[in-house]
Amino acid sequence: MQFHKNILDIDAAAEVERIVDFLRTQVRQVMRKQGGVLGISGGIDSSVVLGLCVRAFGPERVIPLMLPEKDSDPESVQLAERLAAHFGVTPVLEVITPVLDGFGCYPRRDEAIRRVFPEYDASLGYKAKIVLPNNLLEGDTLNIFKVVIVTPNGEEKSHRLAPREFNQIVAASNFKQRTRMAMLYYHAELNNYAVIGTGNKNEHDQGFFVKYGDGGTDIRPLIHLYKTQVYQLAEYLGIPEDIRQRPPTSDTYSAHSTQEEFFFRLPFRTMDLLWYAQEHGVSEEDAARVMEMEPVQVQRAYADFTRKQRTTEYLRMPMLELEGLVQQDA
Repeated sequence: MQFHKNILDIDAAAEVERIVDFLRTQVRQVMRKQGGVLGISGGIDSSVVLGLCVRAFGPERVIPLMLPEKDSDPESVQLAERLAAHFGVTPVLEVITPVLDGFGCYPRRDEAIRRVFPEYDASLGYKAKIVLPNNLLEGDTLNIFKVVIVTPNGEEKSHRLAPREFNQIVAASNFKQRTRMAMLYYHAELNNYAVIGTGNKNEHDQGFFVKYGDGGTDIRPLIHLYKTQVYQLAEYLGIPEDIRQRPPTSDTYSAHSTQEEFFFRLPFRTMDLLWYAQEHGVSEEDAARVMEMEPVQVQRAYADFTRKQRTTEYLRMPMLELEGLVQQDA
């Protein structure tokens, strides 16, 4: 195989038709459902999936849900409403803050943050996020998270997270994705529709999703596509320019956090090409030559991909079960 910088280019028109046919067949004939429900956030992935669903089922059989909570960027709902209008569908707004209050999502998370920064108080205007080191190609740094707080006057402070605090912040924050999943299934069961996932290959294979949260869907039409290929579909489908230009964000933490700084650590174009190269056995030297990098930089990227896939493998495992019974001697 000859590795080159355009190797991830696809025939967007043909791929759209293939996915649309897949959605129709699997949802209508296999699952015996009448349409699709999905969450929309003004992000590129959900925007593309909405466009695909409208083509597959018609706008009258697609229910796009806007699922904000008090930490969500207000722009997410604004862009989602514009997207829905663009595709001729009627969005449903479900504010999930009360549900998260019931779970104790915010105080459980903030308790862990205050063990690191005692002055942190969301009621006073403090904001927070967690991030990974962003210099993946420049140094041998592991995937060790830091918590970043933004004070009411805009000052940023960061500190490395110990496992106890990291686990508690993530566990509490994951209530958000799991609540959204529950709401999607409510509307799906109400209408005899399928829940359509919006995750792509990057998120699934590297573990950037919540088990039984945004990973809990009936069908995943983008799971085979790198992020840069999703952008190619977005252009073909006519996704509005402001959505295509918006940096992908997790929209989970009160302080603004892009997917790159929160998890992936590389620009998507660079990451996708290097990841493709690793998956297809391209040597570090050959990949470095094509990408105009040093081999040690490619080595760091390859190692990061391997670590993420290994440490998140449990997220992709099927439910483990015992089968049969031990036979006793008569």
